[in-house]
Amino acid sequence: MKHTLLLCLAVVVMLTAGLGASAQQTPPAKNLVIFVMDGYRWQELFQGADSALIFDGKYNHSDSAWTVGKYWAPTAEERRRKLMPFTWGTIVREGELFGNRNFGNNVNVVNKYWFSYPGRSEIFTGYFDSAVNSNDYPDNPNTNVLEYINGQPAFHGKIAVFASWDAVARIINRNRSGIFVNIYGEDVQGDHLTALQKEANTFQHLLPDVFGKGERLDAGTYPLAKSYLLANHPRILYIDLGDNDDFAHAGEYGDYLDAAHYADFMFKDIWAALQSDPFYKGQTDLLIFPDHGRGTGAEWTSHGARIAHSNETYFIAMGPGIPSKGEVKTPGQVYQQQYAQTIARLLGLHFTANHPIADPIKP
Repeated sequence: MKHTLLLCLAVVVMLTAGLGASAQQTPPAKNLVIFVMDGYRWQELFQGADSALIFDGKYNHSDSAWTVGKYWAPTAEERRRKLMPFTWGTIVREGELFGNRNFGNNVNVVNKYWFSYPGRSEIFTGYFDSAVNSNDYPDNPNTNVLEYINGQPAFHGKIAVFASWDAVARIINRNRSGIFVNIYGEDVQGDHLTALQKEANTFQHLLPDVFGKGERLDAGTYPLAKSYLLANHPRILYIDLGDNDDFAHAGEYGDYLDAAHYADFMFKDIWAALQSDPFYKGQTDLLIFPDHGRGTGAEWTSHGARIAHSNETYFIAMGPGIPSKGEVKTPGQVYQQQYAQTIARLLGLHFTANHPIADPIKP
């Protein structure tokens, strides 16, 4: 009898513990906001301004004293906070940051090309297709996670993409997927646009084509995306930023740092908008990552298979269901192809396609 009572008690304890664990699990997010920072290095994210570049007049052509005063500090912790104050003030407190290789916490691309189209394709398909080997590649033949989610009744027609680079429309394959994708030169259309949307449409056409290759500055992309968020309440908003990569290729380190600083302000601004809207507040995750890394030293302006370190990236997440572990300092390995299933998992879904898909990132 005694043994029976002990056994019953043990079962009750285990069941209670199990129920408690289930009750403590955070339900999946209802919405996602995703930022891709094209070609922004983990070195600046985790260490701030690079002394080898910020003090080199070759890469700091504008007002170097102003740039140094704005972003330089004696320690990496001070520099990164000056560069990205919201990331290192709020996200580090409420979310997770993977990829500081100084602690052996590594994030890498899987594709062997280490540039933009293959990088984004890997991110959103969860799969490395060796045939996707050019930035001029046509419409992506592989199913992406946004396309899969758009096929779910609760999300259909509620996904929007705003990109500074026009190739994103091919990467997401808007012709097949039917996802709303806005790129360089395109106005948001509709009979009931808000005043903010009309102003954002106009503003983008007042910006210079700085790089002479038909890419929209992020200052034009972001207002279009935010005004759409406020007016249409998409369940998923993906904002693709391009300034960091473009300024790096141009060898303009001061402008590259500014682009990161302004992107951080966008993170802060969109997060404030989410928390002030009952549709999003407490129900929306924020994800931030690049498509590839880039070289170091004199090779910082470039990336690709021949440029060492340009396969090194990072992953940032904050919101419901995201552990508040801050900067992850334990050794580990995350791969970029894991992002697609992670995106689906955060929404309580399981991404399937006619190609292999990597497992999600473990918390």
